[in-house]
Amino acid sequence: MKKDSLCVKEKHYEQKVMPHQMPIYATSSFQFENVEQSIDIFTGKEKGLVYSRYANPNTSVVADKIAAMEMHGIKGKAYAHLTSSGMSAISVLMMSILKKGDKILTQGNLYGGTTELFVKVFTKMGIETIFTDLISKDKVNSLLNKDKKIKAIYFETPSNPTLDCIDIKKIVKIAKKHQVKTVIDNTFLTPYLQQPFAFGVDFIIHSTTKFLNGHGNSIAGVIIGRDEKLMQQVWQHHKLVGSNVSPFEAWMIANGLKTLAIRMDKHCENAQAVAEYLEQHPKVKKVNYNGLKSHPYHKLAKKQSKGFGGMLSFELKGGYQEAIDMMNRLKFCTVAPTLGDVDTLVLHPASSSHLNIDKKMREQNGITDGLIRISVGIENAQDIIDDLAEAIR
Repeated sequence: MKKDSLCVKEKHYEQKVMPHQMPIYATSSFQFENVEQSIDIFTGKEKGLVYSRYANPNTSVVADKIAAMEMHGIKGKAYAHLTSSGMSAISVLMMSILKKGDKILTQGNLYGGTTELFVKVFTKMGIETIFTDLISKDKVNSLLNKDKKIKAIYFETPSNPTLDCIDIKKIVKIAKKHQVKTVIDNTFLTPYLQQPFAFGVDFIIHSTTKFLNGHGNSIAGVIIGRDEKLMQQVWQHHKLVGSNVSPFEAWMIANGLKTLAIRMDKHCENAQAVAEYLEQHPKVKKVNYNGLKSHPYHKLAKKQSKGFGGMLSFELKGGYQEAIDMMNRLKFCTVAPTLGDVDTLVLHPASSSHLNIDKKMREQNGITDGLIRISVGIENAQDIIDDLAEAIR
């Protein structure tokens, strides 16, 4: 071999022992032993890696781990695909299971980006979205009886940012009766606190950017389903659209997942303390946190999850300007348009995440101008409370 060829050719380390930590597989493709193996893998006769847009050791390992977490203690198996973001997870899944003329039934108090996706993008594809009160069994039944074009129910529980809870078991029972697929965004609680498959949900999505990663240093999403045939259909769409996540992003999620349990316990503990403080504050009109016994969804949340999570929202009596002024006075907490990090993050939905949602629709669903959302971190709870107290004062 000539010297210039030697520069080009890959030299592999002859591995005799496994690395303790998963390495990053920064490769676009995988080489075959011969053409026959290539044919066998491409035709499905033999399992193997081809191209990182299709699958990669990092992305596959993390997807399988999240699927196992969602299925922990539940009989059967689930399949998962990592995507480039939470929004791409929603897009890929819904486009995989729906076609032109189909309709989505959902709630009005969704994450603003999801609402915009359904209204501004899916509408152009001929997929209509119907917004209703998913908490009302009668309304859901009535709509499904009247409109047979509804093929999927998409929901969040707890919802973003009002923390309303939907009875998963009831909504699944109604959906199955009408042969409608159910899709839940489980980002807020993670599989550590809530396992929707235990209640019969068809698909689960996460923005892994949030609590699953937990450190604010990667963007990705995941789709999990129990029907192998349908998940193969999702994968076909996923690989052709090119919504794959990079190996590095997957590796970052893998690191974050290792501390998920202890992080979520601390998030819950701190959020409870912050919610209890805010509930008794004279300038606070309302606190949305399911851990409060006074909260209307406390019993339901307790029934379908093992913890109440690190997310809460509260409404200031002074409205829009008071909310803005209060946030500008924060010193310890961070104003940022995300959630689920180890540090406390504060957001004003009306001027950010839900800015492009019709104001009337926002307010009808409790997303008022004075509403502030907090992703409570794992710092000392008293530091968080002291900062909020000073900012509100």
